[in-house]
Amino acid sequence: MSGPHHHHDHHHGPEHGHEHGHAHQHGEAAWTPYSDTSVPDTDLSPVDLSRRRFLQAAGVLGLAVGATVAGTPRTAQAAPRPGGGGGGAYTWLNGDHHIHTQYSSDGLYTVRQQVEQARRNGVNWLVITDHGSATHARLGVDLVNPDIVAARRAYGDMLVFQGLEWNIPAAEHGTVFVVPNANEVAVLREFEQQFDGSLGNTTEDRAVAGIQWLGRQMTDRRTSNALFLANHPARNGIDSPHELRAWRDADPRVAIGMEGAPGHQAAGIPAPEGPGDARGFYGNSRRADSFPGYPDESYRTFGGFDWMTAKLGGVWDSLLAEGRPWWITANSDSHSVYRDRLVRPTGQDGTAYFTANGRYGDPVDSGVPQIDRGDFFPGYYSRTWVGAGSRDHGAVMDGLRAGRAFVVHGDLIDGLEVSVRGDGGGNAPATLGEQVRVGRGEDVHVQIRITQRRQPNAHGDVPRLRRVDLITGPVTGPVADRDTQTAPETRVAQSFEVRGNGQVVLNHVFRRVDRPFFLRLRGTDGNVSAPGSIEPRQDPVGNSDPWTDLWFYSNPVFVSVG
Repeated sequence: MSGPHHHHDHHHGPEHGHEHGHAHQHGEAAWTPYSDTSVPDTDLSPVDLSRRRFLQAAGVLGLAVGATVAGTPRTAQAAPRPGGGGGGAYTWLNGDHHIHTQYSSDGLYTVRQQVEQARRNGVNWLVITDHGSATHARLGVDLVNPDIVAARRAYGDMLVFQGLEWNIPAAEHGTVFVVPNANEVAVLREFEQQFDGSLGNTTEDRAVAGIQWLGRQMTDRRTSNALFLANHPARNGIDSPHELRAWRDADPRVAIGMEGAPGHQAAGIPAPEGPGDARGFYGNSRRADSFPGYPDESYRTFGGFDWMTAKLGGVWDSLLAEGRPWWITANSDSHSVYRDRLVRPTGQDGTAYFTANGRYGDPVDSGVPQIDRGDFFPGYYSRTWVGAGSRDHGAVMDGLRAGRAFVVHGDLIDGLEVSVRGDGGGNAPATLGEQVRVGRGEDVHVQIRITQRRQPNAHGDVPRLRRVDLITGPVTGPVADRDTQTAPETRVAQSFEVRGNGQVVLNHVFRRVDRPFFLRLRGTDGNVSAPGSIEPRQDPVGNSDPWTDLWFYSNPVFVSVG
């Protein structure tokens, strides 16, 4: 087929509550003695000396490097500095881990076309994830690899991964990918043949076994890096809370998170200009294998985000309240793109041709923009920004695993920097995905620096950030019921109104903390919210133009008390 893509189914903090914050924007930073390294420590006042020490600990005037413990929140490393995406000791790279090509049964484009479009949209890294299937397992994993290798050679500034979209046994789809190496094809082929849900793997234990198998490939050094992320987790209601927990527990090095926002963001553009479908193609309802505890609203998106992420005190927060590192991403899920003119060639566009050849023919220009499609090209609308230790494949994967990431729609912001520290000064500040330890009764200081967008996005708009919400909840430990899907103490600690278009600096203090908690961020252009609330609105089916409702979300920072 050459038309639209068709779906595969198969704390709050401490209870004292004494906190304050303020927001301000500014242009060029004023000179300050504590930030000027030509001014010796001995010439500084005690206050300025303290500020310099903080900046040094934060990595702004020197770096403080910590360690990573697999499966636990990363301990404080260097807090970010101003720069593209974020800062600190990291290179901030944006990318997309969910992209399809002609090697998918519902795909269209060549690998090179997807990579070229991603590059044109300023993407730094991307993962080719064609659908797992009998045909893909037999042919596709091997056939697509030369195209990926050729793209790596042709575009040396792009980090191109080979992966696949796993039909998770008894659940939804997921991205699985490995670091480029001599065994990448063999590992992916063996994984798909043994564990894909389309090949007779129909029980939850097979999903757990697949994740453990990927972990063993790392342990056995067949590949140094393998990751799994759950895709569009709430779309059909079949990723139950206990399955999410089981996947993470199976191997925390491999199972790291889920799509906080699905692809297919153009699907909600109203007819006749667009498909007139549900944003993200989240237009489904409860079915026989859906988890019965999910409400009807869970099958819709909210401001373009999956209900598990968007629901305050919902599934995602219930995992974070356990202290469980579970990160979010965003991507395009690009199959066939809204208003693009390419279609499959006649005679090479059918199921029989695909089954025989493991791919469709290279697309041809129809001369007609296809307005019934729900996708964008990689980087056109959705970005996952990752803080990487260097500009290479393994560093991107390590950054994702560490949770050092935030996600953005419509280029609402260009950079986000978060620093969380106790006022005792005993530990380096923490940033996204990390954990900072503070003494009981200390104040915890949060500083957020946001780089606003100054250039038009792909839609031709210069988006404006209007509000940032600091969300927090207590870390209460493992739950007895692994289908727990709420964290009722989660709340918005403070909402910051943003004015102007310069650099944004936001500050908040949690006073006299006495129990562990997490914090995370979201921000919006303020165009749409739920009636009578600051929460994202449920996206109306058939009338949800994605460009008029933009959000960003960050991964959490954990604060431990002791």
